[in-house]
Amino acid sequence: MSQAVSNSNNTTPARRNASSRYGDDTDSAIDAQAALVMRKGFLDDVIDGIQLGLLVIVGISVVFIGIFANSLPTIFPATKPFYDAIVSIPGFIMNVPEHAALAMLYFPRSVDELFFLASDLRFWLGEQMHTLPYKECVLVFSWATYLWEAKLDIRQRDRLHEVRRPAAIAPFISRQAYLEANAYGLDKSSLGLVKNVFMQIQTTVIIIYDLTPWLWTIVGDAMDEYLGYGPEYEITRSIAYFLAATYVSTFLSLPFDLYSTFVVEKKHGFNKQTFGLYVSDMVKSLALTALLGGPILAAFLWVIDRTGSQFYLYAWGLMAAVQLLAILIYPTFIQPLFNKFDPLPEGELRNAIEALASRLNFPLKKLYVVDGSKRSSHSNAYVFGFFRSKRIVIYDTLINQCTTEEIVAIVGHELGHWKNNHILRMLTAVQLQTFIVFFAFSCFVGERAMYESFGMHTMPTLVGFIFFQFLYQPLDSLLTFAMNVLSRVHEFDADAFSKKLGYGEQLASGLIKLQIENKSVMNPDPLYSAYHFSHPPLVERLNAINDPNVAPKSN
Repeated sequence: MSQAVSNSNNTTPARRNASSRYGDDTDSAIDAQAALVMRKGFLDDVIDGIQLGLLVIVGISVVFIGIFANSLPTIFPATKPFYDAIVSIPGFIMNVPEHAALAMLYFPRSVDELFFLASDLRFWLGEQMHTLPYKECVLVFSWATYLWEAKLDIRQRDRLHEVRRPAAIAPFISRQAYLEANAYGLDKSSLGLVKNVFMQIQTTVIIIYDLTPWLWTIVGDAMDEYLGYGPEYEITRSIAYFLAATYVSTFLSLPFDLYSTFVVEKKHGFNKQTFGLYVSDMVKSLALTALLGGPILAAFLWVIDRTGSQFYLYAWGLMAAVQLLAILIYPTFIQPLFNKFDPLPEGELRNAIEALASRLNFPLKKLYVVDGSKRSSHSNAYVFGFFRSKRIVIYDTLINQCTTEEIVAIVGHELGHWKNNHILRMLTAVQLQTFIVFFAFSCFVGERAMYESFGMHTMPTLVGFIFFQFLYQPLDSLLTFAMNVLSRVHEFDADAFSKKLGYGEQLASGLIKLQIENKSVMNPDPLYSAYHFSHPPLVERLNAINDPNVAPKSN
């Protein structure tokens, strides 16, 4: 941990004064880097200009509405629904007691009444779905989600421009490490902001100009002309459409991925892969998508076609089986196509990990080291396997970055996930999320108005699922946030488990090293962190580990 603390005792008073405006210590050797992190470039100017422009527009709109409020529906007929909704708010509030009395009067008092009310509600929702402006709703949901996440990205970017270390991390994170992490975060943020704008515009164009039906028609006509597969071969057409859409999406995102890998990651010392290896990985991924994704999609569509209105139960069961199978075969058969797994050599580290596994009665079958350094300097360790056949995998980068005791502490954290059944809990949560998706989709799959809203004259199931995913986006964001909350709770539990094993100090120092080596965000915006991060920020984890009341050591 001492390596992470900067040495700042040999500076002159003049240099102390020079550095005071950049940092929080007296070391001015990296003031240039601090100034670079503080400096706001063209992208920041664009962001500030857009925010100022939006404030001006809002201000002008408020004044305009104040002057022409009663005439707005006449001047701009499109504003009539919003005007009527706003005008009705005072009356609704005044009638709340009356509405509450009616609700109590019709509140179901028996199971039969409850089912009757649910039936009426379902009928009412069904009637509303026939007239819902689906395309307009999708555009509103899409842009609302984008603007919310863009605002969080901007808040996080403002944090990354800060050069003063928070007092909570100053004792163990050097000023240089803090600035390097922020510089890396700013470069990723710049790329992410540009990519997100491009993707949002792309999505908007796809929705407005009905490009999904267009691609479906192109693929269908080609299959009919060259292969003789007409509209009756819906599943075959769906697989061809899925592959075409996947390859087009990969091509459109390729420039951003290349820039991220060979510019941003290389600039900050992480990327180790050659262009040839990058292309090889991409070809393998696309081939696996075709070999595995096609049959899975065919099975999914076949189940929906054969099981009627309650297909969501069978589709959910199919996807649950696929997910469990993927967990089983991915580390054993798929990941070795990209990385080399070797048994961890005999020695101090292997003996220490095996002793820990024996102490916990962990059914360790294999202990691997993976060549993660072939592609990146980022490090990791994980546990996988079912029942009495468990495996532990350690990245070679982790071995190079941490001591034996720190690696054992990190492995203890991973075993804490196993011991506390976190994997089973997360699998259960994922299955619940999947069930909600399929049940909600069952309410829309037969809604002809949805297909026609997007320019479709037929009702292929796969295209309907794509349209539904647009509608589902806000709920998906909420469920993802809930999954992140659960994951953060599990991370605290696993940290406490490792501390209880007697590795609290080693785990803390290991986490600090990984934070520095990976140049992870040191001081994230709280709202951004809560929404995006599946792991708690470093400061929160260290505070929990150092809390004497949390998981005292146990023999």
